[in-house]
Amino acid sequence: MPQPFLPHYGNPRNLRVYQVAEVIYDLTYYFTQHYLHRGDRTIDQMVQAARSGKQNIIEGNEAATTSLESNIKLTNVARASLAELLTDYEDYLRVRDLPLWDATHPRYESIRSYARSEDLLQGYKDVLPRLTAEELCNLTITLIHQADYLLGRLLQSQQERFLRDGGIRERMSKERREARRRG
Repeated sequence: MPQPFLPHYGNPRNLRVYQVAEVIYDLTYYFTQHYLHRGDRTIDQMVQAARSGKQNIIEGNEAATTSLESNIKLTNVARASLAELLTDYEDYLRVRDLPLWDATHPRYESIRSYARSEDLLQGYKDVLPRLTAEELCNLTITLIHQADYLLGRLLQSQQERFLRDGGIRERMSKERREARRRG
């Protein structure tokens, strides 16, 4: 039985990186509506960067059916969009003289632990109204770092898949040769 040359790679919504990117989008939307002034161009830029991070994971997964190259490119676009968003959050903290929580901050480990937990995925909407701008920025920054790490691992796996399986033309040619050989 021939291998399909149009493989399906599963539902990207089941990937932890997509789930984290979706939370980043929701947190960013909330943040821009509650902590930035209406009419500020940064609102649209931040929401669009967060949306791009999430949407390009979905689009890349769909593109993988016919183009692993497009899959890799779109995953990298997701990563770049989240890097842009990270800078916006860091800028917000910097210009307001609010701390960017690093390993020396007393709440750093607790925010990292929460960001890695299933509690985050289940209950972040309930926590939002209780967070200050500083807390929300630092939580989102932590999640962006997590997503960046996961996207880096996803890119590595996609590159390995490309090296192992090749592109669609290679797979189609291989299957055609195999079909002819079988008779």
